[in-house]
Amino acid sequence: MKINWLLVFVPIAVALEHIAPERALWIFAASALAIMPLAGWMGKATEQLAERTGEGIGGLLNATFGNAAELIIALAALRGGLHDVVKASLAGSIVGNILLVLGASMLAGGLSRSEQHYNPAGARSQATMLTLAAIALILPAAYRAVAGETSGAALASISVWMSLVLLAVYAANLVFSLVTHRALFAGSEQHSGHESAHVSWSIGRAVLVLAAATAAIAWMSEILVGALEPATATLGLNDAFVGVFVVAILGNAAEHSTAVVAAMKDRMDLALSIAIGSSVQVALFVAPLLVLSSYAIGPTPMDFAFSGGLVLTIILAVWISGQVAGDGRSDWLRGVQLLAVYLILALVYFFAPGSAPR
Repeated sequence: MKINWLLVFVPIAVALEHIAPERALWIFAASALAIMPLAGWMGKATEQLAERTGEGIGGLLNATFGNAAELIIALAALRGGLHDVVKASLAGSIVGNILLVLGASMLAGGLSRSEQHYNPAGARSQATMLTLAAIALILPAAYRAVAGETSGAALASISVWMSLVLLAVYAANLVFSLVTHRALFAGSEQHSGHESAHVSWSIGRAVLVLAAATAAIAWMSEILVGALEPATATLGLNDAFVGVFVVAILGNAAEHSTAVVAAMKDRMDLALSIAIGSSVQVALFVAPLLVLSSYAIGPTPMDFAFSGGLVLTIILAVWISGQVAGDGRSDWLRGVQLLAVYLILALVYFFAPGSAPR
């Protein structure tokens, strides 16, 4: 890959963290550049796995390994009791995948084609899962708004039980997409048949590269997050914009690159499986897992009551992505529409005062 030379920034980021920890902006830039080639290797391994296992499993593996770094970072933040940071990064990940990643994929894939197609039933199934996640976020926030200061104990119980429900639904979604209705997420036969001759990696090698790239990205991400606050202060960025957009974009670099490359190869089933599937995984698996984990590793438990601004952001993103992705076809204009919504949200957060919009 042409960007492999950027791997030199992996040791540079490590060295800067130990030798010049006060150079936060340099550390931030070096670790961000180091993530890019690692994400490329993750994407190549995922593509090889998708050739052998199908678009659905390949997309699921990419989403899982891509979210591993984010989960590690969030667990570290939980240990420090930074619940607002965790919630902002979760919201940013959900919104980034279904607006930025999906929008960029549709734009990149549609520039050289008048139209691309994918299985609409599979896309609608995933969009419904995102709607369910939005409902799960609305109700705790509404309960806290109504109950006010007396909502503490009851909200904690609601969050725990809701987390268990969402985890059960995510498990059911895995059975649906990988076992009982696998054909909906398998992708078109023309791609698997046409490109099977190009498969050069064994499953073992692909899994090994995927795991190694994930571990390296997790390492670089921890360095990046450690330098994030002083670096963004130097750049003059507010906490809301950083939490929802900067961290989410860098944390989801793997999904970004892999989904766009898949779309450019006219493999929209894989691109949608990565983009929407990653948001589903964050909302139905990562978020409830973090709520439950906070009881074991955090100074205080984290609830499921996101701020009103974060909830509204997720609702708008879920709504327009469902409108755009529900009919089984895409073109470059739909990609522009999703990217425009993402840019509008980014502008609002960029100029918003405080740590999170309320």
